[in-house]
Amino acid sequence: MATSKKRVLDALNHRNSDRIPVDFGTTGVTGIHCKVIEGLRRHYGLADRPVKIVEPFQMLGEVDEELQQIVRTDCVGIYGKKDMFSIDESELHEQVTPWGQHVLIARDIDLTPDKNGDVYIYAEGDRSYPPCAVMPQGCYFINAIERVDNYDESNIRLEDNTEEYSYISDEDLDHFTSEIEKASHTEKAIIASFGGAALGDIAFVPGMGLKDPKGIRSVAEWYMSTALRPEFIHRIFDKQIDIAIENYKKLWDRVGSKVDVVFTCGADFGTQESQFCSAASFNELWVPHYKRMNDWIHENTTWKVFKHCCGSIIPLIPSLIEAGFDILNPVQINAKDMDSHRLKSEFGDHLTFWGGGIDTQKVLPKGTPEEVKRHVLGQCEIFGKDGGFVFTSVHNIQANAPIENVAAMFDALNTI
Repeated sequence: MATSKKRVLDALNHRNSDRIPVDFGTTGVTGIHCKVIEGLRRHYGLADRPVKIVEPFQMLGEVDEELQQIVRTDCVGIYGKKDMFSIDESELHEQVTPWGQHVLIARDIDLTPDKNGDVYIYAEGDRSYPPCAVMPQGCYFINAIERVDNYDESNIRLEDNTEEYSYISDEDLDHFTSEIEKASHTEKAIIASFGGAALGDIAFVPGMGLKDPKGIRSVAEWYMSTALRPEFIHRIFDKQIDIAIENYKKLWDRVGSKVDVVFTCGADFGTQESQFCSAASFNELWVPHYKRMNDWIHENTTWKVFKHCCGSIIPLIPSLIEAGFDILNPVQINAKDMDSHRLKSEFGDHLTFWGGGIDTQKVLPKGTPEEVKRHVLGQCEIFGKDGGFVFTSVHNIQANAPIENVAAMFDALNTI
């Protein structure tokens, strides 16, 4: 029987293995909501205890060792010390969510709702500044708050939109080294989210980790800027990639081939029906920067490069391949034209599909357990042929997913 690490490497190199490798919980886009984690633990008769929050923006719960054995996950994820709000996650405390669940979360996050039922988050946990994010009443995850009302066109400054990107500190380098060393003893594939290379990822544009963000921090203004201020956007991307490559150099010198995959960018370019931009705009504005980063990684490391991009993106996939991405996630099979057979046939020789294992918009939340099982087995038959597939859901499993359906998904996987 292959080890988990070999199983994933086989998939990445488009080789068949003893079974299809599985990933749940290693990144911010292959996770499971904490509410579902709690439900799964009860479903499988595991001890009732607070779920650790590993990504608070989306309230993703830890897929702990007990669940990993049930799920048969083949990967382990590496995160930085701080979350998207620049809050240190090394110290946790127990909190109760607005829906009544006990969780362990970073000490500087308080989940107590205000009089309107909203929960506010503060950059670096500093309440002397306005909140950077909010969990509205009745919501199961957190939304960014835009804090820059007007953009001063006469005072355009590169540093305002690159303030959050910096060269890796010795402390962070030591953190990654320590975590990767521990993970290397698991015989699982290591997926590292080093950060810093998310070019135009709208989740980062508002600057939730900054106490007092400046520059283009409005989502609408950012999207307009890609058309109105392309040279400025090029300058931002250039600086990000300069810093990212220098950080990768230091990280490679420390951890080397112990890391198998680097999650570099989660910027989305697709909607349910189309793309945010034309292929021509994508090739002009993003591809040169992606290619410079990926070329360095491929020429100087053994790492495979992971790209997350939701939606209907068929016209952009050839450019993602040209830019040097090895992995595509979440493989949104329910978006327009994203047919599983077509994806595998046209792009399966060039990309590993890390996702697309189950439709999380319709089948998982609304189907029957038997429909879930049939769907999972069908997707594995299509994507799993000749490797090039790591099973996970289409993006994160959300709070409203029925536990019996999530368990049915795992049951189906365990029959393969």
